This record gives sequence, C-alpha cells and structure tokens, in this order.
Amino acid sequence: MSKIKESIFDFDLFKRLFEYIKPYKLIFVGLVVLVILLAVFGVATPKITQYAIDESITKKEAQYFLFYIVIMLAVLLLQTVFQLLFIYYASWLGQNLVMDVRVKLFNHLLKFKMQYYDNSSVGVLITRAVTDMERIADIFGQGLFMIIRDLLTMSVVFGVMVYTNVRLSLIVFLMLPILLYATRVFQKYMKKAFEEVRTEVSNLNSFVQERLTGMKILQLFTRESVEIENFKAINERHKKGWLKTVWYNSIFFPLADLSASITIGLVAWYGGLRVVLDGTVTQGVLVSFIMFIPMLFRPLRQIADKFNTLQMGMVAAKRVFKVIDTTSQIDDHGTYVAEHFKGDISFENVYFNYVEDEPVLKGISFHVKAGETAAIVGATGAGKSTIINLLNRFYEINEGVIAVDGINIEQVTLASLRTQIAVVLQDVFLFADTIFNNITLNHPEITEEQVYQAAKAIGIHDFIMTLPNGYQYNVKERGVMLSSGQRQLISFLRAYVTNPSILVLDEATSSVDSYSEQLIQNATDKITKGRTSIVIAHRLATVKKADKIIVMDSGTIVEQGTHEELLKKENGYYKNLYEVQFLQEEVA
Repeated sequence: MSKIKESIFDFDLFKRLFEYIKPYKLIFVGLVVLVILLAVFGVATPKITQYAIDESITKKEAQYFLFYIVIMLAVLLLQTVFQLLFIYYASWLGQNLVMDVRVKLFNHLLKFKMQYYDNSSVGVLITRAVTDMERIADIFGQGLFMIIRDLLTMSVVFGVMVYTNVRLSLIVFLMLPILLYATRVFQKYMKKAFEEVRTEVSNLNSFVQERLTGMKILQLFTRESVEIENFKAINERHKKGWLKTVWYNSIFFPLADLSASITIGLVAWYGGLRVVLDGTVTQGVLVSFIMFIPMLFRPLRQIADKFNTLQMGMVAAKRVFKVIDTTSQIDDHGTYVAEHFKGDISFENVYFNYVEDEPVLKGISFHVKAGETAAIVGATGAGKSTIINLLNRFYEINEGVIAVDGINIEQVTLASLRTQIAVVLQDVFLFADTIFNNITLNHPEITEEQVYQAAKAIGIHDFIMTLPNGYQYNVKERGVMLSSGQRQLISFLRAYVTNPSILVLDEATSSVDSYSEQLIQNATDKITKGRTSIVIAHRLATVKKADKIIVMDSGTIVEQGTHEELLKKENGYYKNLYEVQFLQEEVA
C-alpha cells in the first residue's frame, strides 16, 4: 500500500472538467436540488414507519394508521419521480459535457502537424476520442452526483439516528471506522488498477486497428499464426488488468455487506433487550434503526463502487486532456490571405529533418517560374516527397525560406495557402462515401455541374458513369471498391475541381493497367496546363515534358535543367538514372 503514493482524487483535473459545466448551470443547480430532496425523502420512510408502529400498531389505535400509510405512499411516489429526474438529467449533463470536450479534442486533432501523427498510434487516438470520452460522461452520469447524493443521504441519516437514539447510534458508528478505512485502501488500489486497464485498452485498440488495416499483408505473408499469438499476449495483459479490479471488488464488497449484517445484529440484540427490559427503546425506534443501517452502509458501499466509475473517468479525462494540451500545431500567424497565386515558387537554402540530428533536406535551393512544370527525380529517400510536405506547411522547416510569388509562406494564412495548392498523392485516400463527396469533400460551393464539367475536361466522366449509380457510387472504406488506377483518377479530379493556383503531383502509375495509365497521363497533361506544377516524376513521358528537372540525392539537389541539358552532362546523375531506369521504359 505504501507504494501507491498518488492522490486518489485529482482536484485540479476535476476543476478543469467543471469548466465545461458552465453552459449548463441551470441543469447543474437543478441536480443539486434533486440530490437534497432525495436525501430528505430517503430518510422519511423509516421515520414514518417508526411513528406508525409506536403511535398506531403498539397502541392498537387504527385511526392514524391509514394516515401514515397515505403519507408513506406519497413520499415513495415523490421519491420515485425525483429519482427519475435525477438519473435522466445527470446522464444528460454528462453526455452534453462530453460532446463539448469531444468536439474540442477533434478540432485540436485537425490542427496537429503531420509529425504528431507520424509518432502517434491511430488506435490510441481513437480510444481517446471514443472510449475515454464515454468514461468521462460517466463521471457525471454515474459517478459524481451519485456520490454527492450518497454522502448527503448518509449525513442526514447520521443526524436523524443521533437525534432518535444516541446509544443505538454509537453501536452503528463503532463499525464505520473499519469500513471507512477499508474503503480508502480499496480506492487507492482501484485507481492504480484502472490506469493499468486504460493503458491495456489503448494497446489492444492500436493492435487491432493496425492488423485490420494491414490484413492483406498479413495474409500475403501468412502471418496469421504469429499475429494470433501476439494478440493472445496483449489480450492476456488486458484480462489481468481487469481481473485486478475484480479481485479488489470481490474483497471489499463482501466485507462491506458483512459489516452491515454484524451491525444490524448488534442493534437488534441491544435494542431488543432495551425494548423488553426497560422500555428505553421503542419497537418503532428499533425497526427504524434496522431500516437506517442499510441506508448508512449501502451508500458507503455504493460510494466505493461509484468512486470506481469516477476514477475511471478521471483517468480517461487525464489522457484526453493530455492530447488537448499537446502543442503540436503549425504556427498560423500569417496575415496575408492568398486569393490567387501567380505560382512563382522558390526554395532558398532550406534545411529540414523529421528526427533531430538526422537531416533530410540539406540546404536545397531552386526556383520554379509561374506556369512552369518542374519534375523532381531521384532515388527513394532523396527528399522528394518532403518538398511537397514543406510547401503545404505540413511540417516546419529548420532553416531557410520557402516563398510563393515572393511572399514567405509563413506570412500566408494556413487555410488560404492550402486552398491555393492542390496535391495528388501517390497513396490515394478515399473516404467511405460516394464518389461525388470524395471529389468535393463536402465543399458547399462546389456544384454537381462543376464536377461533371471538370470530369469531362480531364476525360474521366465516362469512366465514372460506367460505375453503378455513377457519381453516387459508394467506394466503401479507403476506396476498396475501386482499383488503384481508378482511385488515382478520382484524386486527380478532386484536385482539378478546386481550380488551384499550384498543383503538386506524386505521379505513380507503376501498379495500374494500361487503360487507367493513359487516362492518368491525359489527366496530368490537362490539369498541369497553364498552372505551376511540381511533379515527383516516375515516368519518362512526364520527365521529358517538364520545363525543369530537379535531380535530388540524399537531401541535396545535385543537378537542375531540362531533359536535353542534363543528358549532355558526362557521368551526370540524371544521365545515369536515365540510362538505368528511363531508357529501359523508352525501349519497352
């Protein structure tokens, strides 16, 4: 026990959560009133029973008995109504609070640098946004207000018991310190156990999410037997985490029930003697005390149970706020709103690294004039895709300047910069939605007619119309209903329909059929015409058509020029690349 030094309740964290209640103050105040009423009405039933026994049953006077029965029924009815309202609005408040926190979290996630996602598990983030949020809702729906209600009920019961009979109250209170100490120990261990459970839930979610996403790879390389063993190991740790909570519960709750039973026995023994021997305790008082004891011990038992819920919620809230407190956003302090770029691009002595002390770009400089098409070639890992990422400010450069039309892109608002630059990536991502929505990304200003005309302009309208339901065809998760070439065509149309000032293409057609390749080549020619384009070139046809070729190797630019100029360089990097890769393609 001495090893568990953490506070069993984080008041600073709760104070922060409480800030989200402010828009719902009236509901919160109403819940407090309901808590008070429930505590008062809960104590009323034993007292009415006491009076009914002492004033009517013992004295055998029936004239007030019916009155007490009617009063008890009225109290029970009101108690039921208050309980209904309390449970509903406590859960209502929890769900509304969580909705606000979840929106804030998702809005925060939308603004993170790509580097954050490079280093973060998608499964863990999903756990934060979904499972952990539900645990936070339980803080208010099943935890906090329930604990307040139980504490207040115990306080009222305590006062009424002392007022009714001090000696019987002392017998009851002798057992309370034991149960209170056991409750405190229980809460400390449960907090540690729940933190372990939440960690293992995140690990389990991450593992399952990754394996489901990469299922094709697992089956291609027959890794099913290995992965099931890995899953068993993770699942075993998850099970052990939960079993710890079960073990602590199995010790505490029987102990609490035993304490209540012993207390009832002692009160029945001592109170019964007083009823028989000297009359200092009435039958009604004895019965009311037997009714009071569960009302005192059961809330204490429930508080421990609800404290479990509260602690799980607090652990979840701590994890969620850790993400919200993460400062990984691109600094968007630009004041220039770009409505249209001419498209003059320059990189001046740009240095960049994804990992500290492992440079990816080493002082590169180049200039692409407005309307030109620049092809970037080089071996894998040379830094080609990094240039695309930096132009869109997905990452911050370490040194140097990137400018468009002579304006440092850091001075341009992030939204307007990215609006003017369209990117077609090699790895096309499509949402589980219709083709039309994947093209427009639900942009309200892009009409159906604009999409149709853009599709016809780049020559893919006929292809889309061959699909069931045409533009309303649902491509399912990640576009699995389309081939890689078809997904690439949709991404070209997505870029073209926004009418960007600058176009960036990661042109990859190695895994597509000849028909799709021809459509992609035609689409490339159409959408690059008349606008500045940067193309990571994989095909000779694109390289030869480029106004400028930028040759990269190990994060540096080793050559620049046109196709003809670079071929004239003896032992040049591009010439060697052409002879090894591009010339084979041309011969083929």
